[in-house]
Amino acid sequence: MAAITAQMVKDLRDKTGAGMMDCKAALKETDGDVEAAVDWLRKKGLAKAAKKAGRTAADGLVAFAVEGTKGAVVEVNSETDFVARNETFQDMVRQVAQTALTVDGDTDALKAAPYPGADKNVEEQIAEMVGSIGENMALRRSVGLSVTEGAVVPYVHTQIADQAGKIAVLVALQSAGDAGALAGLGKQLAMHVAAARPLALTVDDLDPAVVEREKSVLADQARASGKPENIIEKMVQGRLQKFYEESVLLEQVFVMDGETRIKDVVANAKAEAGADVTLTGFARLELGEGIEKEEDDFAAEVASLSKG
Repeated sequence: MAAITAQMVKDLRDKTGAGMMDCKAALKETDGDVEAAVDWLRKKGLAKAAKKAGRTAADGLVAFAVEGTKGAVVEVNSETDFVARNETFQDMVRQVAQTALTVDGDTDALKAAPYPGADKNVEEQIAEMVGSIGENMALRRSVGLSVTEGAVVPYVHTQIADQAGKIAVLVALQSAGDAGALAGLGKQLAMHVAAARPLALTVDDLDPAVVEREKSVLADQARASGKPENIIEKMVQGRLQKFYEESVLLEQVFVMDGETRIKDVVANAKAEAGADVTLTGFARLELGEGIEKEEDDFAAEVASLSKG
């Protein structure tokens, strides 16, 4: 029998999109004949993933998992909302979120992490699901949060399944205070994050490129009004403060009352929690955010079907 090398397995996986263990089994069954191994995988429905991989996957689910003082959110994409409502897919996404806890939400590490109850990693399990369901799927991103003491509180907006939906949020509260008070505060803050879409926790956390781009836009707007440069600088600084108030979580006005800044909401929580509370981080994943969806040409599709 021909020796099956790691490179042969990798090449077959690249060629078919099937899982590593399935590729190894295929090569063993076909005595190392790559083309025969491809056919073996196709017959078992394990090579379908490669054919689907070029299609845009902008639907799917975002989901969370929380254990103790750790939490993670993940986005797993599919091509259609129909698949997002498939219970098998939903269960897989929850398992992926649970696994994300073990790697602190690191996306690359999550793809390589063992999938629960299987001899495959997460990426291979998703590829196998592509073959069985027949749509392109992908683990797009993952974020983890933790505190040494306190609570990581989740929230799902537009919930489709348990712990999963269209928007998933985590907020991390560092505190020695009452657990019930922290859970209630965290839920309200998470709902605020879902609605207000902050870009960063603090001004210092903002991406410098985003700030520079905003400054440039504001400066051009001010110049268009004909103001001198020394006045333009003051105008930019004033308008930039408004940008911070709209984009930075701690500077935003709480959507629940329309007047209190989030930093003050957190500071005021000490009275109910019985200890200082610090909002140390947040994560917000919105399904399909930033993905360019392909526009279907229905007429062209009908025409192509009529020819075949």
